Amino acid sequence: MKRFTCGLGLCLVMATPAIEAASREIRALFQPDSSQPNKNVFVNQTPNSGYCANYPSECRDNNMFSIQLPVRFDSLRALMPNDSIDVRVPANWRPLTVTNAETGEAETVEVRIIGIGSNFVLSHPAANLVGVTDILEGHQKLWTGSSWVYAPAPCQYSGVGAFNPSAYWFFWKAPVEAACSKVAAYTIPSMYFDTLDFAYELRTPNPLSMSSGLYTGSMTYSLGPSGDFSLGPLMVPNDGVLNLDFVLDVQHTLKVDLPPGGDRVTLEPEGGWMRWIASGQKPTKIYRDQPFYLSASSRFKVMILCNSTGGPRCKMISPKGNSTEVITQLTLPPGITGPGGGDVKLLQLQYNHWSGPFQPSIYVDRKVGSLRFEMPKDAIDFVLRPGLSDTFTGNIMVIWDSEV
Repeated sequence: MKRFTCGLGLCLVMATPAIEAASREIRALFQPDSSQPNKNVFVNQTPNSGYCANYPSECRDNNMFSIQLPVRFDSLRALMPNDSIDVRVPANWRPLTVTNAETGEAETVEVRIIGIGSNFVLSHPAANLVGVTDILEGHQKLWTGSSWVYAPAPCQYSGVGAFNPSAYWFFWKAPVEAACSKVAAYTIPSMYFDTLDFAYELRTPNPLSMSSGLYTGSMTYSLGPSGDFSLGPLMVPNDGVLNLDFVLDVQHTLKVDLPPGGDRVTLEPEGGWMRWIASGQKPTKIYRDQPFYLSASSRFKVMILCNSTGGPRCKMISPKGNSTEVITQLTLPPGITGPGGGDVKLLQLQYNHWSGPFQPSIYVDRKVGSLRFEMPKDAIDFVLRPGLSDTFTGNIMVIWDSEV
């Protein structure tokens, strides 16, 4: 928030086996950027590992991020000719609720997995299993169709791959949630995939509608045959669960600056007192518009505190014991809407009662708004009655609060 101003007895002890789970935190940050006020998006803060760390241009151009986890998949038995490795990932968008622990506010994040890779290690060199001498030829002939750099449909080629006599590193793009199968052409006594690499995309909520703070939530995936991440019935992982712990960090700006001398306001008729004296006509307005500079990236509310009996009026007192009243009206810069959805112009503020919320549609960076301090007509009639000569003063505190 930003605001201005825990015998004999028989005992049976049973042990429950621990459930293994791989975990990784995914963090995204929103901070308003004065150089890009229209860019109201979260920025991924999770360091890339695996594919995107090795090939950053492939991911940067596609708004893609990758994680490598030490999850190993081992073959249950020897792979025989026509056995397949069936690669499947949760490629559809899945919703996740993230919650601000301080405010209780909940928002929805969506995530999908759009690529998968690993490094598989064979029990014997591929060339030996196939009966050739060339390393590349061994990897090409070991599998029906082609080597692992070429993804089987519906997965897609990513453009990268690397191999040695007994191992092959690959990465496939996964646009849909369906199995992508590689079929063995020869017997493979055993093999394992030494890591789980995956790429993901995020859909995040509009940060301008969120309060400052940390929003957290977890997405849980199953690993293994018939799981969310699967390499088919012949490959079993050493972890059965993957937890992605999401943290959305919202760091808003709410700042109000007055120009020099802006904390002292003198009320006058339009054109000044001399015009009224010269014309002899009673002024219809006595007021002052006081500009201020506002920076705001989230919704906020405003109220006034003063010497008041309630409502919109604040008292001004004279040394002689006389009193009059003034109201305060708020005008906000373009890009901020009021409770009704329109522009905020000369909105009457209330004593000890919040007005708002006011919602920026973009990051407003040091834009000009104004506070109008104006005497109601009955107050003008009182201070300008014949024979009265006096000076009235008062204090009005304007409070801005981003905790809405």
